[in-house]
Amino acid sequence: MTTTALGTNAVFTEEYDVAIPYMQRTRDYYVALGYDNPYRWASFAQVPFTPLSTPLNRARVGLITTAAPYQPGVGDQGPGAPYNAAAKFYQVYSVTTDSVPDLRISHVGYDRRHTSAADINTYLPLTRLREAVTAGRIGSLARRLHGSPTNRSHRTTEHDAAELLHRCREDEVDAVVLVPS
Repeated sequence: MTTTALGTNAVFTEEYDVAIPYMQRTRDYYVALGYDNPYRWASFAQVPFTPLSTPLNRARVGLITTAAPYQPGVGDQGPGAPYNAAAKFYQVYSVTTDSVPDLRISHVGYDRRHTSAADINTYLPLTRLREAVTAGRIGSLARRLHGSPTNRSHRTTEHDAAELLHRCREDEVDAVVLVPS
């Protein structure tokens, strides 16, 4: 049931329909694991903005995902699978965009009660990007997509980000779609 604010057309959600406080949950989890400090996300007071130098309808677009390549023999990785740390990956990877690769997200923590991994387009929108090329909304798709590990270490993330940037430059992309799972 929804309620309407007096004198407006605004519709409010139910009291229980609130965002999941994942950042606080992650901080609490790290303390519970025995770390001296709660997890701290990288945050920068100033981030440079660079407008596209090529119009989007002529730009080559890359794709970076945190989805993991399917690994036979390390347990359930299908849609609705429980969290599976054995399915994690620790190195940046690249695969062709000529076909949809078998990537899964059982290695990351997401709200399994309210969602599933049944629709690959939610964490790997490769088909949607191809449709955008066909429709003329983007110029072209990079020849490969890249996987970014979810290691939760600033030092490791900086290393992985540098590697991802290197690969995107090799692919001569103008813009990148980042899809964290």
